Amino acid sequence: MGLFSKPINTLNDLFVHTLQDIYYAENRITKALPKMIDKATDPQLKQGFELHLQETKNQITRLEKVFQMHGEPVKGVTCAAMDGILAEAEEIMGEVGDKEVLDAAMLSAAQAVEHYEITRYGTLVAFARQLGRNDCASVLEENLAEEKATDKKLTMLAESKVNRMAA
Repeated sequence: MGLFSKPINTLNDLFVHTLQDIYYAENRITKALPKMIDKATDPQLKQGFELHLQETKNQITRLEKVFQMHGEPVKGVTCAAMDGILAEAEEIMGEVGDKEVLDAAMLSAAQAVEHYEITRYGTLVAFARQLGRNDCASVLEENLAEEKATDKKLTMLAESKVNRMAA
């Protein structure tokens, strides 16, 4: 338990904590994506990052709606996993000199982010349903669907172009 976190004793506590975790993570992503947009050289990758930044902002709004629907204050808790994924992405971005390889590295890092988000949203939907909060689950499913779609687009871009250019 973190210094300012309350104990997690029930599924509801875990649901709220996980909601706070992904809220923090999404906000961190909005700070990381502009750097990736600036460094991306492939036009489709740059456009994909720009689109995902807008989607992420909408996802944050939906998360705030879920907090409100569930009667909880909007608040994030530090997500060490997302901090680690983004720190690794920044580190690799500073080490790669070739622009095509850099695009592939950033795309790979973006997929690591997507996969984390997919696991969190999938878990939150399951928790919400178990808690009888189908209203919250429906909102969270919108975010989950967007994350899955983004991951699919990134995979297609990697396989059709970016990884080939890096090779």
